[in-house]
Amino acid sequence: MDAPVKLNQLFIYFTIYILFILGQCSAGSKDKEMKRALLLVHGGAGDIPVERVQPKLDGVRNAVKEGYRVLIDPGKSVIDAVEVAVRIMEDDEAFNAGRGSVLNLDGEVEMDAIIMEGKKMKIGSVAAVKNVSHPISLARLVMENTQHVMLAGSGANKFAAEMGVPTVSPDWLVTDYARETLEMCRRSGDLGTYITELGASIGEVGTVGAVAIDSNGHLAMATSTGGTCGKMPGRVGDTPIPGSGGYCDDSAGAVSATGHGESIMRHCVAHGIIQKMKLGESAQIATQQVLDAMAEQTGESAGAITISKDGEIGIYFNSRRMAWAYQQGDDIHSGIDHGDDFIEKAKCP
Repeated sequence: MDAPVKLNQLFIYFTIYILFILGQCSAGSKDKEMKRALLLVHGGAGDIPVERVQPKLDGVRNAVKEGYRVLIDPGKSVIDAVEVAVRIMEDDEAFNAGRGSVLNLDGEVEMDAIIMEGKKMKIGSVAAVKNVSHPISLARLVMENTQHVMLAGSGANKFAAEMGVPTVSPDWLVTDYARETLEMCRRSGDLGTYITELGASIGEVGTVGAVAIDSNGHLAMATSTGGTCGKMPGRVGDTPIPGSGGYCDDSAGAVSATGHGESIMRHCVAHGIIQKMKLGESAQIATQQVLDAMAEQTGESAGAITISKDGEIGIYFNSRRMAWAYQQGDDIHSGIDHGDDFIEKAKCP
């Protein structure tokens, strides 16, 4: 074989080898980016009775799978992912949000929600809104289509109509379980206190929420709730208040809180967790310290889920139970009792 021919063949082999190596590096980089993407949800902290444990676990697992599918879709955003995850739980009667929300003193559903992204720290929230199936999506419309952060009550409903949001009948939102819970409140004489579960004690609440980080390090959070059973009409809890029921900042992390709303507001729980992470605490330690400080001072319980800007997670609650789940790559983790960490592999769609 002539020398020039050999050289040409060597050059071709070398080129193929270099392209192969570059392809492997590119694939490895993409895999690394995909592994960084993470979605974490909760289904509310409270005195959850045994018969409600499995429906809540099933619900958070379903929500995290659907949200994560959106998170890793190149055509979608991190804000899309948290919105979808929360919408799933708003449709699930196992949760105190959307359909399944608890009732106020008048036997009506009034809902609060907030959504926030961490790059430009844009926020949208709604409070005491009625007759919509997905308050979280209405909150996003506030964020993207107004100059305001929050709309409340009749103003929020008027805005929903202007934006073409479908209305649902009050009866559609009210479940038998919600009616039973209100009757329990009436019989106990604890109207306006903090129960959303028919458990052993009165004093616990529930909310749904999601936090996520995408492969580029952008963060988002979403929280939605029906509030507390037997509340006064017009009562607004911590959920739609930035820094209380949720907060998000790409320079630190994202938080969604659940629990005794008035105590969470007094302690600005979500913002407090973010501030501790900015000072160098891990997501887990920051979450635990803020919630325990709140509980020590107020005697009330709460929970929160947190993702740091580096993708660390924090899951903590000082209530009896809190349903949670997260997905990263093919691994789905979930739990509801203290110490739980059930692991399963995601199934291909």
